Amino acid sequence: MAGNSRRRGAVRKTGSKKGAVVGSGGQRRRGLEGKGPTPKAGDRPNHKAYKSARRAESTAEPRKAAPARESKRAGGKAASTEVIAGRNSVVEALRSSVPASALYVAGRIDSDDRVREALKTAADRAIPILEAQRTELDRLSDGAVHQGIALQVPPYEYAHPADLVDPEAPGTPLVVALDGITDPRNLGAIVRSVAAFGGHGVVVPERRSAGMTAGAWKTSAGAAARVPVAMATNLTRALQDFRKAGFFVLGLDMDGDVLLPEVALADQPLVIVVGSEGKGLSRLVAETCDQIVSVPMSSAIESLNAGVAASVTLYEIARQRGLAR
Repeated sequence: MAGNSRRRGAVRKTGSKKGAVVGSGGQRRRGLEGKGPTPKAGDRPNHKAYKSARRAESTAEPRKAAPARESKRAGGKAASTEVIAGRNSVVEALRSSVPASALYVAGRIDSDDRVREALKTAADRAIPILEAQRTELDRLSDGAVHQGIALQVPPYEYAHPADLVDPEAPGTPLVVALDGITDPRNLGAIVRSVAAFGGHGVVVPERRSAGMTAGAWKTSAGAAARVPVAMATNLTRALQDFRKAGFFVLGLDMDGDVLLPEVALADQPLVIVVGSEGKGLSRLVAETCDQIVSVPMSSAIESLNAGVAASVTLYEIARQRGLAR
């Protein structure tokens, strides 16, 4: 009809991309051309066989920087790795022979005496030294001030309380159990005293108790490498098992019936139970003890620090056994 050929869009303009020629422009013909043989399943990125092969290759390759891992405690509770951040803290930890799995150092760090000592000590102890970005150090240290250096401490491998019952161990058995001690520094001090006075191990409960953290390692001054620390799922049941094995259980409490110098069981296999400074021994633990012992002291002081009380008691036991001069 007249006029229809003149309406907008009815005629393709000569300047269009497709041009004035009617047809597909050869696009359909190219689409019908073959693309070669179909690739194998292992060569196709979207196929599960390709992804499985890549996963297998990644597990076979060594990792540059191992992330923080988790392990199981003796009682089944997960214990994650710990990171010590800061130049002074790292150097003190390395001096105290704290076990370490890696030393992270920021690239282009301003080196000083502490950094050089940390690097030398780590190299002497064959601790892997890894260069890390500061953002990675921020993540590892959970935002703490790291000053460009951090030390990764692996989870402590706790023994089982039954491992401390060893008839072939030299000397008369002596074990210290902790009831409600939540300060890692007290735990480290007690481990050090156990090593100093001939003890054979320390028992901590799984709940409401300090663990062998880097702070406990530092306070023990390396004694934790020689004295095993066992973790008990139930401390009362563990004490009962010690009694069945022939141990006498002595609890420390300021209201004890027996003064420390008057203890007559020092030459027997012993478990010394130390309670918290504030609450003392829990009821079930106190009922499991054969004797409740108190440390004589001036009336001006209400109680002793748990670590100090354990040290005084261990010294007196060692003195009566003839081990302390």
